[in-house]
Amino acid sequence: MDVPEETRLRHKRDFIQFLENIYMDEIKALVQNKRHRLIVNVSDIHTHFRESESSSRILKNPIEYMQSFCDAATEATRNIDPKYLKEGEQVLVGFEGHFVSRLVTPRELLSEFIGSLVCVEGIVTKCSLVRPKVVKSVHFCPSTGEFTNREYRDITSHAGLPTGSVYPTRDDNGNLLVTEYGLCKYQDHQTMSIQEVPENAAPGQLPRSVDVIAEDDLVDSCKPGDRVAVVGIYKALPGKSKGSVNGVFRTILIANNISLLNKEANAPIYTPRDLQEIKKIAARDDAFDLLSRSLAPSIYGHAWIKKAVILLMLGGMEKNLKNGTHLRGDINMMMVGDPSVAKSQLLRAIMNIAPLAISTTGRGSSGVGLTAAVTSDQETGERRLEAGAMVLADKGIVCIDEFDKMNDQDRVAIHEVMEQQTVTIAKAGIHASLNARCSVVAAANPIYGTYDRSLTPTKNIGLPDSLLSRFDLLFIVLDQMDASIDSMISEHVLRMHRYQNDRGEAGPDGNLPYGRDDDGESEVFVKYNRMLHGKKKKRDQTNEKTLTIKFLKKYIHYAKHRIQPELTDEASERIAEAYADLRNAGSDTKTGGTLPITARTLETIIRLATAHAKMKLSRKVTKADAEAALKLMNFAIYHQELTEMDEREQEERQREQTEQERTPGGNQRRGNDNGQENASANVESETADPMDVDEPPLEQFSGTVSAARIEAFERVFGQHMRTNRLDDISIADIETVVNNNGVGASHYSADEIMALLEKLQDDNKVMISDGKVHII
Repeated sequence: MDVPEETRLRHKRDFIQFLENIYMDEIKALVQNKRHRLIVNVSDIHTHFRESESSSRILKNPIEYMQSFCDAATEATRNIDPKYLKEGEQVLVGFEGHFVSRLVTPRELLSEFIGSLVCVEGIVTKCSLVRPKVVKSVHFCPSTGEFTNREYRDITSHAGLPTGSVYPTRDDNGNLLVTEYGLCKYQDHQTMSIQEVPENAAPGQLPRSVDVIAEDDLVDSCKPGDRVAVVGIYKALPGKSKGSVNGVFRTILIANNISLLNKEANAPIYTPRDLQEIKKIAARDDAFDLLSRSLAPSIYGHAWIKKAVILLMLGGMEKNLKNGTHLRGDINMMMVGDPSVAKSQLLRAIMNIAPLAISTTGRGSSGVGLTAAVTSDQETGERRLEAGAMVLADKGIVCIDEFDKMNDQDRVAIHEVMEQQTVTIAKAGIHASLNARCSVVAAANPIYGTYDRSLTPTKNIGLPDSLLSRFDLLFIVLDQMDASIDSMISEHVLRMHRYQNDRGEAGPDGNLPYGRDDDGESEVFVKYNRMLHGKKKKRDQTNEKTLTIKFLKKYIHYAKHRIQPELTDEASERIAEAYADLRNAGSDTKTGGTLPITARTLETIIRLATAHAKMKLSRKVTKADAEAALKLMNFAIYHQELTEMDEREQEERQREQTEQERTPGGNQRRGNDNGQENASANVESETADPMDVDEPPLEQFSGTVSAARIEAFERVFGQHMRTNRLDDISIADIETVVNNNGVGASHYSADEIMALLEKLQDDNKVMISDGKVHII
């Protein structure tokens, strides 16, 4: 656009006055730091030009003012230091500040913004190489001995109309011209593509992107995977089709300022009441249970896995040591189990709550799609680097469903990301390293589709140890066939299907994963709803409360970013002691763990303990945090398939025992059975409650054994015989083995063991003779 000279000079005078009033200190700093771009805040322009109403015109039609502004900044700089700028150099102007309605995403960048100044927020997906662009060429004619100049302007220029790009070879008289390259003037030129951020993208639609042109000092100011706010002029280029100009235009953004956004750009706003509630909940003894219950209330059970997810979202402490060592703080987790045990639903819950989460599937993603790819630019044909899902999820979470369906070559690509947390590319002449500091949450089915309980966990999973050791936690999720659990699950699922909230949406996790939350105060606890929570809510109200999703997001964000715990001596000693015990247990062949116990396991315990301290808003990692982390580790490594059922059976036995003790008949009958009982024996029986629980009454065994107990007995019995390579064993030894070796809290009586052995004899698996059991 060609601006009249009078108008340009008038604008220049106004801008010189504006800079002399407000920005002289900034210009002095610019000269001192040897920079060539002055950053001006939009709010200052609004304040200074309020009376003349030029402020809105500068935003709506910046092309008319940009050259005058650059000339004014150049003149103000020369007034301070005349020798700073060489002949022909000028100071460029960039903008920052609050753009209000002009702060948009690539999806909201519509035709109404063409020709105006906008601020676009997004994530950089592609960056081209930096190329020089000629601005002025100087030619020498050997015949006449004269020099000729030619200036070149394109769509990015602010002054004058665009010129042709024809390079002169002869002068007006037909004499040959020689280019003097040393006298020509060039400027750096780079194109990049900005895409809307994944967490705010609408589901089911392709993410929108916009091309950005960066020149001079703005080149190489960002790399793929960075979140940026680009301030620039939105312009339209005519699209050429078969030599003619059609009506569809291609749009680009001419950048004048690029600022990097940290991952807290979408951070929630805390009110004083929020901070009080966060500290109040952190001080509760059951804070860990409360947070895990609130994670995905629509999913029944999986208490330990929910606790692990809470710690995963909080993360440990990332450390970069002075010698260059990088210790990751992100926690990786994997779930392996039967179909229909809510593995994918847990991944959806993580995506709903985590500030930054990207979801992929095993078959729907390739190795380069997860890490980074080298592609060819459609227009110029040059190579460019394109970031993958894990680079885009830097400092976030990557959820990979159907992990077992991935190809081995693609699975190997994520090895480096899971430990070194970088993506290194060395192909097609490009060598680059990109940050990918993300947590990986994977869900997979066992190698045979369903979990085979007769095999070890490692054989069921079917993944190499080099990959499994990179996962901090590995959970085996089984579909337990138990009538009481099935009835509770069915009741829970039916309540979920019948529930509708005020907006008519089904399900308690009604927050949509996209769109911005309204700032301000949020409710702490979910309001009681009889259809959603059932009748038991009123009877045990304190334990059944759950936090709202909005408040849970604030709590996790606050604990993750504001708290940086340090390891104490007592916690370090406890962790070192526990690690040595785990290594010894891992070397013992009797216990088959889900994960190989390596030095990475030690770092896992540290990360889990640190995350637990963050959850309690504690500045120190104490021994209690280490104990909580070890409980979680023990459950993940030595997963007992019957844990929930055993706990429930133990509770029932304890309840029956207490009822018997309360009734006088029970006391009298027990006294008669025991014969003469002195005071010390009575005290011993009162204190040894677990022994009483482990010794079920004789009438409890009715001759029938549940399928789950049969399976557990066969597993432990078979494992003991294979490990010790025994051909026969006495029945008394069997009773000792099954009650003391890995069956949890469930106790097998002598009659029950005899019934189970007779069943094995009927199946031609063993033979019983003279009090001994022989393997057939």
